[in-house]
Amino acid sequence: MAVRKAESLHYSVGLLGISAGSLLLAVHFYSSLRAAPVIPSTALGILLLILSSLLAYAGIWRSLRNATLFSSLFLTISVFWCGYGVVFILRGQGVLNDTGDFRNALVPGLVTFTLALLIIAVVGFLNKEVVLAVIASAVSLASAHEVAMHYNTAFGSSAVACNYMIVCLAGGYFALGRILYFLSKEKIAIPGIDVAKNKAHEQIQSTSGSMNHFAVTGLILNMLSASVFGCRLLGVTSKLFIGQVPWLGAAGIYQIGVCILSYRAMDVLMATFFGFTSILKFAGGYCLLYPVWQTEEPTFPIPFLVVFSILFAVLALFLTLKSLVDGLYLLFYMAYCIALACRPKGFFEGGPQGVNVAIFVASALMTLIHLYNVKAGAKIPTGKGVVKTLLASSSFLKLREGANLHTPYLGYSKYADAEVLGYACSVLASFAITVTGDAQAPLDTVVIPWVVVAGGILKLLSGSVAFARGKTLESSAFILYAVMWIIWGLTRYGGLYGTSRSFHTAVGIIAFMLFNSFIVFCTLFLSITWFFYSLTFLLIAVSFLLDAISALPAGYDIAATLIFGLVSFYCFLSALFNSTFEGSCLPMGRPLVQLSGVGGGMTKCLHLPARKASSVKRIADILKNGGTCGIPTDTVYVLVAACNRPDAVEKAHRSKRQAQERPMSLWISSLKQLEPAKHLFSPLLWDFMDAAWPSPISLVIPRGEWVDFLGMKDSAKYVGTPQSVAIRIPDCSVTTHLIDLVGPIVVTSANPTGEADTTHHNQVYAKLGDKVDAVLCDGPSPENIASTVVDCTKIDSGNIGFFRVGIIPKSQVLQILEQVQKKYSLVSNSDGWTPEGREEHLNRVHAVHNGVGTAASAKRAAVQSADGGRENHTRL
Repeated sequence: MAVRKAESLHYSVGLLGISAGSLLLAVHFYSSLRAAPVIPSTALGILLLILSSLLAYAGIWRSLRNATLFSSLFLTISVFWCGYGVVFILRGQGVLNDTGDFRNALVPGLVTFTLALLIIAVVGFLNKEVVLAVIASAVSLASAHEVAMHYNTAFGSSAVACNYMIVCLAGGYFALGRILYFLSKEKIAIPGIDVAKNKAHEQIQSTSGSMNHFAVTGLILNMLSASVFGCRLLGVTSKLFIGQVPWLGAAGIYQIGVCILSYRAMDVLMATFFGFTSILKFAGGYCLLYPVWQTEEPTFPIPFLVVFSILFAVLALFLTLKSLVDGLYLLFYMAYCIALACRPKGFFEGGPQGVNVAIFVASALMTLIHLYNVKAGAKIPTGKGVVKTLLASSSFLKLREGANLHTPYLGYSKYADAEVLGYACSVLASFAITVTGDAQAPLDTVVIPWVVVAGGILKLLSGSVAFARGKTLESSAFILYAVMWIIWGLTRYGGLYGTSRSFHTAVGIIAFMLFNSFIVFCTLFLSITWFFYSLTFLLIAVSFLLDAISALPAGYDIAATLIFGLVSFYCFLSALFNSTFEGSCLPMGRPLVQLSGVGGGMTKCLHLPARKASSVKRIADILKNGGTCGIPTDTVYVLVAACNRPDAVEKAHRSKRQAQERPMSLWISSLKQLEPAKHLFSPLLWDFMDAAWPSPISLVIPRGEWVDFLGMKDSAKYVGTPQSVAIRIPDCSVTTHLIDLVGPIVVTSANPTGEADTTHHNQVYAKLGDKVDAVLCDGPSPENIASTVVDCTKIDSGNIGFFRVGIIPKSQVLQILEQVQKKYSLVSNSDGWTPEGREEHLNRVHAVHNGVGTAASAKRAAVQSADGGRENHTRL
């Protein structure tokens, strides 16, 4: 109920945001004929930007939680108002004073969102989403009226305002109705708002197969950028200028966001595609900004665009394995890059603009197909699985499928692997700098967006995702190279390069070279390909250094960029092949240097998220079959094995090199698991265990015949000491549920003997990843403090001791003991005990001795045994 309420409130926040923005626009258009508008253009633009960020938040949250058409609506209107708001700010600041300029700035975006929102409205009507359809169609109609108003004054602004008022009333009614429904605890339901029906419908839809629901927004962004240049070719707008940059900038920024969200959706190919298209959007915006400081159009590095078209072609080939239609769609962008390469003025030429018109139409059709297939029962055929079926009979290429398709290197990650994009960005950045910039006019060549966006921003994204997946070295390299490309690109091609600054530039490059030398050394232990990848980047850095001090030999920079670009291209192909097909079609190679002890966790054991009940069941099955697993607890991560599998107990003992003086302990989920042996425990000890657990309190109790009931057989020698055994019930729902499924378990710390405790599942992978069968991943440990270890070997005589005082204080343990003893005192008093005798008995019980009746070695063994064989037993 709490999750559904949160989702519904985010749903309502998005609708209220649309209603608020529509009200602002309605007021603006109603007062547009006045000499002084009610809302100044700058203020209106800022308010629209704020609302667009609110809608983006609502749309992303809804998409991550539950895929609905409303998510696409929120994100689409968010992009719309982002670009729209910046255009109004430019007008308010006097940049777009001329009426024609204001029209040329607005129309490309209005045309795009008129069609995009109409598609959303049609799909909404077909899926009986009436409120969504009304809102989308009204905003679409308002945009269409506004376009007509700019070309014919007969179309008044009142019609636009009227449409926005419809949006305001419909969105506000539905949003407030949902909020009232949940605030009243589902007692008040406004007519026309069937929330319960919507919940059931959403739950059904959310269980349908995995799909990248953010692809729709990415396709609409492709429509937006194509519209800017296509409208110029078709004569809808009279020129390309700075007023259209907000649309391209908004499209580029949101496209990077869609790229990240596509990685969250585990869609590597579409995420890479959206990363590529964001580069083109930022480059287009840069070219429209360029005339601000230069009258001539900028020139383009032809090698870069040729290589870019090859990357699009390769990506399209792999995307056909997923969907034939999507693969064909990418060919439009391959043609676009070729058209740009063939025209020296690039975006300002008719050829590329003609391809933009084709991209606009194709993107609109793809938007309709993807949006309809998200909700509809009968799908529009996209050729999904056609190529996959053809490859099914191939013995050479076998597709990689199943749960391990996006298995991270270490731990549990919410992202698919982004290395494909990282390598591709290295290819693009290297070939972008093959064109030497003019020292007198460094900005006349379109290199800055290629290097800064492709080599910098997107590579930073790849490094962040790699770090989330546990690839620490790879992520460090990507981030270092990204910083290098950004700083050097802005310095070299941004007019900041000169003789007076050459020394400072050289010092900075040398610093980067030192960092990269360390990465080169580390890659010796990673793979051959990564070694050459980092080594050839060192050649690039050397060329930067020689260029800074004006000592660059002729042709060296071209040779260095070609070598690095080719190595990066091989890495790009290898990552694509290895993430798509089983086996090593294009191997990355083995490490050049193998050291003893290096490589812990290299063998990928099964990783499962602890928040899923199915994961706990799967771990339980592994333990029942004799496996060993790392699991989270109420303290730190531990290594466990089932008691009734002696082979697994012995395996756990060997896997972490357990020392003999540090025996393992026993964990149960309830005292019912010891019921068959209850008669072997004293009543006082039994009741004390019942009162003390579940908690981080380990009780060291006398060893006896009760141990034989657990089925450990000969492996029982690894648990406890000959005199005692540490046992407890953890205060962790995941752990106790697992023990319910498996039975009593043997526990030891999830780290090799002598090393620190593991407080994160990534550490379990790093230390024992090649020795355990699975790890239940639950992030950082809730507590890093040891459990309290209580000596109960002489509890029947009234004496208890403390081997270690940990997270539970001594006073709390004594309080528990006193409560248990009160029951026995009352019983004894009713049997003829005198008050003096009862007081003497309680005083004897409260006589606490630290380590009473134990030798120093037994004390140390009990402490090590009590909390999974923890080595850090000195913490108090």
